[in-house]
Amino acid sequence: MGPRLRSARERRGATLTDVSRMTGISLSTLSRIETGRRKPTLEVLLRLAKAYGASLDDLAGTAPVAAPVAAAGPRTPVPQRPGDDKVVLPLTRYVGGLHAHKHVLPAVDGPPARPRQVSHDGYEWLCVLYGRLWLALGEQDLVLSAGEVAEFDTRTAHGVANAGPGGPVEYLIMFGPQGERLRPRIRAS
Repeated sequence: MGPRLRSARERRGATLTDVSRMTGISLSTLSRIETGRRKPTLEVLLRLAKAYGASLDDLAGTAPVAAPVAAAGPRTPVPQRPGDDKVVLPLTRYVGGLHAHKHVLPAVDGPPARPRQVSHDGYEWLCVLYGRLWLALGEQDLVLSAGEVAEFDTRTAHGVANAGPGGPVEYLIMFGPQGERLRPRIRAS
């Protein structure tokens, strides 16, 4: 993400000092973010997006790519954004209880390797917003598309990856560190 932020700043013709004055973010923090020695928080990204006149998705490199328009001639390939790391945007600020995050996995060039799995105490809910997400859950391999959800005990080994070429994947996670679970009050029949 650092090189993309540097590029956005340079396109505006701004120095790190200029951005520091505009945003109130320290010069050293901006420098560490641009060189990849520090990951920006959502608050910092929001300030930078405003200063650069860009969206969060543009800064993170996760803006959905428009599908090519069908034409009489050959189709133009959809540009990809390979090589970036996953972006995690916290949606809750407090410690303890349920946590919510938005995750964005970058586009990939080809078929990914099976996701590395981890296990830990807790319970997780996952909702795909855009793209196709590979969820390796124990011995199961599931591919979830936009609008699909999964919930599982995180003591079961689990891992995720972009399911393949076609663009980035955006998904929401709600995690209960002590095994807290969502409690629906109304169930549609």
